[in-house]
Amino acid sequence: MRHNSLVCIKRFILCCCIQLICATGVPCQVRADIYRYVDEDDIVHFTDAPTDKRFKIFMRDLKKDKELRTLLKYASSANPAEYEQLIRNCSEKYGVNQSLIKAVIHAESGYDPNAVSRKGASGLMQLMPETAKSLKVADRFNPKDNVDGGVKYLRFLLDTFRGDVSLAVAAYNAGLSNVAKYGGIPPYNETRTYVNRVLSYMKSYQESGIQ
Repeated sequence: MRHNSLVCIKRFILCCCIQLICATGVPCQVRADIYRYVDEDDIVHFTDAPTDKRFKIFMRDLKKDKELRTLLKYASSANPAEYEQLIRNCSEKYGVNQSLIKAVIHAESGYDPNAVSRKGASGLMQLMPETAKSLKVADRFNPKDNVDGGVKYLRFLLDTFRGDVSLAVAAYNAGLSNVAKYGGIPPYNETRTYVNRVLSYMKSYQESGIQ
């Protein structure tokens, strides 16, 4: 058990170093997905070649995941702590878990308030012009306006899908009409990847004590 613990600790340190390198903007040389699980003794295991179904994706191959590389680029200059109070206020105002709000912001913009997608979505929660207008968001690049509008929209989607977070997140990405059309998460790779990513981020935030 002692040997296994040391191996796990070394792998954990290695993975933390990988994250730190990426977060500081230094070119990252990750070449494989990293998987993680916590066993019955609360020992954290990491591997790039999972042989047990308990392993879940922890960090994707940055070389293959263009979107994630872009988010890491945003995150290198972002300061998530700057928006803690704003997120808490919106969470209380609309009754949406902070972990979900943070997960969506993380996936959408990497906490970059000036982020703009190729489709025209803007700000921390990447609001489209039409959506922002319907939510009465005055300035999509203003963090307060953007997050308030984004969380208000999440509340609407959660209510529409009776609290089903997966469907609400899918609709946030692909649109309410597409989720209704397919009767569930649309068969789009982008949307399915997005939903998995948000749920993974949300779980990580919850495990760190964020509700």
